[in-house]
Amino acid sequence: MRTLTRRALFGLFAAVLLLAGHGPADAAPKKSFKVAWSIYAGWMPWGYAADSGIMKKWADKYGITVEIVQINDYVESINQYTAGAFDGCVMTNMDALTIPAAGGVDSTALIVGDFSNGNDGIVLKTGKSVKDLKGKRVNLVELSVSHYLLARALDQAGMKERDVTVVNTSDADIVGAYTSSKDVTAVVTWNPQLAEVAKVPGSTMVFDSSKVPGEIIDLMVVNSAVMKDNPAFAKALVGAWYEIMGLMAAPETPAGKAALEAMAKASGTDLAGYMGQLATTRMYHTPAEAVGFATGSTLVKTMDLVRTFSFQHGLLGEGAKSADTVGMVFPGGNTLGNPKNIKLRFDAEVMKMAADGKL
Repeated sequence: MRTLTRRALFGLFAAVLLLAGHGPADAAPKKSFKVAWSIYAGWMPWGYAADSGIMKKWADKYGITVEIVQINDYVESINQYTAGAFDGCVMTNMDALTIPAAGGVDSTALIVGDFSNGNDGIVLKTGKSVKDLKGKRVNLVELSVSHYLLARALDQAGMKERDVTVVNTSDADIVGAYTSSKDVTAVVTWNPQLAEVAKVPGSTMVFDSSKVPGEIIDLMVVNSAVMKDNPAFAKALVGAWYEIMGLMAAPETPAGKAALEAMAKASGTDLAGYMGQLATTRMYHTPAEAVGFATGSTLVKTMDLVRTFSFQHGLLGEGAKSADTVGMVFPGGNTLGNPKNIKLRFDAEVMKMAADGKL
């Protein structure tokens, strides 16, 4: 999934926000926009949108330009978005809350693209269930969605984080650590690393993200003020996205196959490998599906879980006194947290326009 090392992240916030200088009152109408994305199965359509000309087609329709920029380091892409270098950026729901929102940048989840439905998992060399984690050292990217997944797995098994010892391990090192060290017996990671560790002889995947469906969500997040003052920007992004979703939903067609092959190549695999990643990614191929998810009650419950985890692990900032510090608003007006400090918005309006054929 998405690399999320945050060891120095809050130390960077002050510098990031000094650079940001773009709250809701500071945005203004403009014609040129930049969006950042990074490699992940559910985000490959953004690269294809740029390479295929589909993004340009939709931008031209609204008389604007949208530059789609690939950033190799996922956290760096979010930091740059938070600092104002980009008008939009792909990120997970947890990161949208704990990086830009917690950092004071009012942000809107414009597109609910997918959720991890088995792309993240917990693998043991010895043991057959989550309860067998008790007393073990667990290697994972600390304070990441992997850490969140571990917490959810332990909770479902009636256990606590204190029952294990978390060992911070980078995503680049986790496969090598698991395969070469007899001392590394339990890991939490994401695909493609997850597939590599799971095939080690004797290993068992004891929990995966399909057990917490809809909780690790992949989004296109945009600056709320930019979106408010530039509705054409949001419409162009949503229009391009769902044109590509239509292609992906029809892999048997020449156009669909060509699009998927291009995404596979760009992600460093072949079509079969990419389709394997998509098999554990619940893509919302139609805007109506995405609207249904965004407007349902499950999203509010999920974000309540996410904000609780984030507060308990110090991800809402050093000054956060409770999980209510950062306010969130959902379609229909439901809120979580401080209503006077709304910094994360889930907005289904433009996706609904797409569903209604009004883009």
